Amino acid sequence: MQTNWNFGLLNTSEKQLKVVEKKNLAFSAKWKDREDYLTEPKVLLEALLEFDDLQKNYGTTGDLGYYWSLKEALDQSDPAIKAQNNRLEEFSVRLYNQNQFFLLKLSKVPGNIQKIFLESDLLIDFRHFLEHLFATGKFTLSDPEEKILNLKNNSAHSSWVRMTSQFLSEEKIGGKTLEEYISDLQLPDAKTRQIAGEAINEMLANNAKIAEHELNAILYDKKVNDNLRGISRPDQMRHLSDDIDSQVVDAMIEAVGSKFYLAHNFYKTKAKMLGIAKLNYWDRGAPVGKIEIQYDYEKSVKLISGVFDKLDPQFQEIFMGFVNNGQIDVYPKSGKRGGAFCAIERPTQPTYILLNHTNNLRDVLTLAHEAGHGINNELMKSQKYAVNFGSPLSTAEVASTFMEDFVLQSLPKDKSLMMKKLDDDISTIFRQVAAYKFEQELHERFRKKSYLAKEEIGEIFQKHMISYMGDSVEQNEGSQNWWVYWSHFRSFFYVYSYASGLLISKALQNKVKQDPKFIEKVKWFLAQGSSDSPKNLFLALGIDITDKDFWLSGISEVESLYEEVKLLV
Repeated sequence: MQTNWNFGLLNTSEKQLKVVEKKNLAFSAKWKDREDYLTEPKVLLEALLEFDDLQKNYGTTGDLGYYWSLKEALDQSDPAIKAQNNRLEEFSVRLYNQNQFFLLKLSKVPGNIQKIFLESDLLIDFRHFLEHLFATGKFTLSDPEEKILNLKNNSAHSSWVRMTSQFLSEEKIGGKTLEEYISDLQLPDAKTRQIAGEAINEMLANNAKIAEHELNAILYDKKVNDNLRGISRPDQMRHLSDDIDSQVVDAMIEAVGSKFYLAHNFYKTKAKMLGIAKLNYWDRGAPVGKIEIQYDYEKSVKLISGVFDKLDPQFQEIFMGFVNNGQIDVYPKSGKRGGAFCAIERPTQPTYILLNHTNNLRDVLTLAHEAGHGINNELMKSQKYAVNFGSPLSTAEVASTFMEDFVLQSLPKDKSLMMKKLDDDISTIFRQVAAYKFEQELHERFRKKSYLAKEEIGEIFQKHMISYMGDSVEQNEGSQNWWVYWSHFRSFFYVYSYASGLLISKALQNKVKQDPKFIEKVKWFLAQGSSDSPKNLFLALGIDITDKDFWLSGISEVESLYEEVKLLV
């Protein structure tokens, strides 16, 4: 059982860069000055096949960019590795800019030509790729205008965000940073959490005025961009880029909002379990009890392998391939990146999973989660074309949470672990939807008033946090500023995807429990990648994700786990 990454699965030769460059420049030379692919289906098919081959087999750095990015994850302190990655990034951007004309021109073809392309039998395998491209192309400006927007992005958005982030990272109280205090909120000692919560409040208050200017600047920038593009609602571009209809997101937001009382009940129960009348704002993630059971890596693999095999033998086969082929780097080490991830860039490459396994029971779920992403990757490789490989953000967390939850349900009914899982579910679903509603009102108010003081931003934020937390969480003085460090608000309307991915997963879990044969339909869905929209893929399963009841069925899984915990209590 290999526990380090086997890079022998990749081509790590520098010589490949010449081939990659030659292929990219050849594509540009052939198509840049031609117009026939913009009118004739047969010629467009030729161009798309060549473009797809470029994405599938070469990308902009071959295997080399993937290899060095993985190397940096194993040793973040090595300047030589950083230098290699910077060099390859410059190489990649140059080639990408060389060929960006292709999709930009194609996205802007007239409606009558779009109709011809979408109805052409020759282009059937690229139909959804073109549908999505044309949908976003409606809001794409000319090539020079897009370049101007790209150039101003740094000064109008990114630099502001980096400024606030840097100021927060430099804050220290008692020798500890903001991130260290946020980590302390997960500790069992109430006094430690209180010290951390009050320190966080002080740090955020110190930076609230700075963040006020930052947030107003990027809200204004987004308003300008949306007006130039003719965007009708602030979250519309997010939905377009994620390949999901606004009505689907609206249905999900409405469904979760109607069930906020579940989060209220959970926090009320948690306060009782901790022996207090109300949770302090910083106590929401406090652990309940202590998880005693430990699993070493071999024991974790055995457990997960058994669960996957029961769900579907192919899941187990793919997972054990990761384990035996050196596609999982298991243990923490000096310089290694924290946390966990699952990586892949192109369908012709192997999946690699990074862990920091310390034999905690939570590590079992982390391995199951990342293995779920990996299984999704391998199933999507069945897609014939690279443009259909990959999951949109709206469904990217489906496979991972699906596998994680089935492994959790196979574990002993440990109250502490189940409470931790409920904490995660409540935060991922209810808290993120409350955050999305905050963003909606934030943008709406800004566009009416043109400037929002930190006090008003805090008032809007607190209003939506109260809506999901209920009366059992104290809104301590200072909690109105916790929007200051929440980075996702700077990546506008990103937060809905956490809730949608987990709820889709839970609805599918429910169907598998009712009918184990439904797992075949789950596998089919996971293999489709981006070959069609999530809405259409689910309709093929007889599921309407525009229907509020679909999202409620996912929420019922959270409710069932809560009822189990209540029985244990």
